[in-house]
Formats: sequence, structure tokens, C-alpha cells
Amino acid sequence: MSATLSTTAPLLRVDDLKKHFPLRGGLLGGVTGHVYAVDGISFDIAKGETLSLVGESGCGKSTVGKAVLRLFDITSGQVVLDGQRIDTMTASALRPLRRRVQVVFQDPFSSLNPRMRVKDILAEPIRNFGMAKNNADLDRRLAELMDTVRLPRDAITRWPHEFSGGQRQRIGIARALAAEPDLIICDEAVSALDVSVKAQIVNLLQDLQAKLGLAMLFISHDLAIVEHMTHRVAVMYLGKIVEVAPRRSLFAAPKHPYTEALLSAVPIPKPGSARQRIILRGDVPSPINPPSGCRFHTRCPYVFDRCRVDEPLLKPTSLGHTAACHLHDLPADQNPLSRNVSPIH
Repeated sequence: MSATLSTTAPLLRVDDLKKHFPLRGGLLGGVTGHVYAVDGISFDIAKGETLSLVGESGCGKSTVGKAVLRLFDITSGQVVLDGQRIDTMTASALRPLRRRVQVVFQDPFSSLNPRMRVKDILAEPIRNFGMAKNNADLDRRLAELMDTVRLPRDAITRWPHEFSGGQRQRIGIARALAAEPDLIICDEAVSALDVSVKAQIVNLLQDLQAKLGLAMLFISHDLAIVEHMTHRVAVMYLGKIVEVAPRRSLFAAPKHPYTEALLSAVPIPKPGSARQRIILRGDVPSPINPPSGCRFHTRCPYVFDRCRVDEPLLKPTSLGHTAACHLHDLPADQNPLSRNVSPIH
């Protein structure tokens, strides 16, 4: 995938985003604590760029997507779309901007209304945003959408249950495209599909991005898929981003022990190749009571005293590559990650 992107201001900028869900209990149902689902993350996405947000289940990556979509109010931070701050907008002020950010959900069946034909599912966003001049224009747009996602035009009169999982996900993509968005959030959009169908949907998304100039926030736990369809990768652990890097740099030379462990589990397609698997000890801590210092220190194979006390900040390790790890403050001969030398692209 080409890494040549716009050098202008980012389409989406997220600054120090936090989302803490209150826990209620007791006789009066008062707040007894919080789930620190997302606890201070920042990133940006350029026009036409794909940023993949990866990490284990429960790390907060889907919460980030929902926060960008304004499906709930955030605890603090900023979400800025093309220079306009949207996290503080009223519902009426936000409505025109909703067209510019659309979503493709994980489950291609439950995300489609079973009581609506494909034609009505695709027509809904077009009507909601007043994008069709008349019925003839609407029909033309619907036909073009079916062509774009490579489904036969006559399938537009069918019901969701008449399609396979991959076909239903194509309908979900067509629905997202119907509003002519600038940014699509793919929330585990291929994880529920068979392997061969995954490849087809990934290829479709890549083609659509090249053709339409779309930006994408691709949320996934599948690094094998991410490697084939992204420009940059942001790695999340327990509500924090621990590493951000261009795709090639991250896969060739991870600069955080958590990323290194994740990559060690990715199958190698080359026959006869081997990779040393890194098995992380223990379980992911609870987001209700995250560890002090580095949140990964309870499972890190390289942990030392400072990790348990001081929270590391995201800092540059090489060109375009940042990581939140105290190991990079050590001399190179004491840093086990120094053997990972990032190529410069």
C-alpha cells in the first residue's frame, strides 16, 4: 500500500481523549468507581489515509470509534473533524457533519434491518441527508452503489437474510458509502467473515479508498489483515496507545514489548520460516483499577523498577515512529528492543 499522503492538516484529530464509564451500586445506586475504557489517547488521520487501531479485546479500541462517531459524550479531550471541534457540538449542529463520518460494523447481519429491503437500507442515508434530487436520481445512485460494491443491481429488491455474510458486509459498505463520507470507521469489519471472504472485503476497501480518496480508521485485533491494508498502525493496551508507526516500520521493528509480543503471534506465510513466539504472563489487568506506572508492566518480560512507578510517554524512537516505553531511555546495549532497527521510508 502506498504511503504517499496529503501533507495538509489532518482530516481527523483526536487529542487526549478519555472515556470513563461510571460504575453504580449500593442501595442508592451511586457511583462506586469507573471503567477507564479510554484514558488519554491522541492520534490523527490524514485525508486518504488508513490508520489501524489494534490491540486485544477490551483494550478500548471500539470505544474510540464510538467516541469519534459521537455515539456518546466523552469524559474529556477533543475530537476535531477537518478543523471543526465536534465533541462539544449540539445534536442539531452535528447533524450535517454526520454525513462525513460513516461506519461499517462487525456483524454484517445484525447491523442490517431484517424488515427492510436492500433498496430501502441504502436509500435511507441518501434521503436523510437530502442528497437525491428526485426518484430518478435516487435510483441512479442506488444502482451505482451496487456496482461499486460489486453486487448485481437486481439484488437491490432482496432482503438481508437472502445474502451470504460477505455479501451482507458489502451491503453495509454500500450503506456507509451512500452518504459520500470523507472518513469510514471499520469496527472489526472483517472479523466475523471466513478467511477467503475477508480477503475479498479487504481488497474492496482498498480499491474504494484509492478510487474515492477515503480516509479510514480500521479497528482490528487481526494484525495479519492490518499488515495488508494500512498506512500507519496505532497499538492500544488497556486504554492507552503504546506505539504508533508506519506499517513497514512497525512490522519490521516494533519498539514496544507489547507490540513485539503481538507480532510474534502473527503466522508467517513463507514456508519453512519460524518466529519465536512470545507468551505474555498473567492476564490483562482490569480497566476499573489499572496498574500504576506503565500499564503493561505486570506482563512485560523486560520490566524494571521504573516501569512500576512512572507512566511512560509516547516519544519518538525513529522517523515517524513513537513508543511509550522506558527501555528507550536506557543505553542501547541495555535495551532489548535496540536490536529492532527501524528502516527509514
